Amino acid sequence: MGKTLLDLRPVYVVGIGLHRYQKVSKASYAELGLTAVREALGDAAISWSSVESAFVGNALLGMAPGRAMLKHLGATGITLSQVENASASGSTAVRHACLDVATGISDVSLAMGVDKPGSVPFSMSWTGSERLSSISPLLSFALLTNDYMNRYSASPEQIAQVAVKNHGNAANNPYAQFQKARTLDEVLENPVAGSLTRLQCCPFGEGAAAVLIASDEGIEKLGIDASRSVQMIGSVSRTERIYAPQESVIVELTRETAAQAFDEAGVGPADLDVVEVHDAFSVEELLYTEALGLCAEGEGVRYLGEGRSQIGGDCAVSASGGLIAMGHPFGPTGVGQVAEVTRQLRGEAGARQHAGARLGLAHMVGIGQVCLVHILRVRD
Repeated sequence: MGKTLLDLRPVYVVGIGLHRYQKVSKASYAELGLTAVREALGDAAISWSSVESAFVGNALLGMAPGRAMLKHLGATGITLSQVENASASGSTAVRHACLDVATGISDVSLAMGVDKPGSVPFSMSWTGSERLSSISPLLSFALLTNDYMNRYSASPEQIAQVAVKNHGNAANNPYAQFQKARTLDEVLENPVAGSLTRLQCCPFGEGAAAVLIASDEGIEKLGIDASRSVQMIGSVSRTERIYAPQESVIVELTRETAAQAFDEAGVGPADLDVVEVHDAFSVEELLYTEALGLCAEGEGVRYLGEGRSQIGGDCAVSASGGLIAMGHPFGPTGVGQVAEVTRQLRGEAGARQHAGARLGLAHMVGIGQVCLVHILRVRD
């Protein structure tokens, strides 16, 4: 194994900003993205000229949108890289910004994501199964939901409680696309595939998110408030390998990526206080809480039902509302997860604050298959 973040110089999230995730509007992508970047700069109390590199994640905007957008902040000669990695575009941008600072190339780096949907191709299945390669993600996850229910004797009502929880969390998130708490009866309305209903599936929309990553040197040089900085202690990216036919690619890939991240960061799942997962469909949260080691295989429904994944429970899972309710505008999603974890670890999440949060994890899966896991902790 090569070097990890903890083998390099420490890196911290020092600024976070978002443009609310929302239905497609007349706003330009530049307006969305600049809103998030300016908020992150204001949060860190630094100027654009202090940022030395930028990594812009998007999946839907075509060639080189970052340059055309960021020039409105000023032509500073900044190093700029465009990142496309499907749903994991923003998460990948965060990883590159962390490595840029950890290796000493930059003292302050911007990672951001911005997207506006157009025609989104779904020719590949998110399950990675050759048998399902021509089936849309919706149908693929409807089949996964049915398999989970049969395997673990779970009911549609139990799985729908994921969406009840996450819509309730998003009701207190001003950046969420959906900001309304929902009852179980409401969540069970409007079936779209199998037992999956509309409110158990992430919406498409637009938005932006930004985080600023800095070194100790950058924090000191720019007079950034170190007490609000949150250390990134783990960043792992993996792609699929060959799995047994009965194994789920997204589950096994998540399990392997998380295990490596825990090993590199020197922590375990029992240490986590807050987690943001790629819950594009309700069953995914159950699969990932198990794969991350928050509970045993097949125990996701019980973990949820006992309130252990609620804000105030053992570990707050998707306190932001998750992809189901906060939204999933592709490019920004992974960056927004890191911003939410940072907000929680700062103790600044307001009505959705998980008390005493000190260690958090952000998990993202991208079609392809790729998985990224970031681990953050309160600064020592």
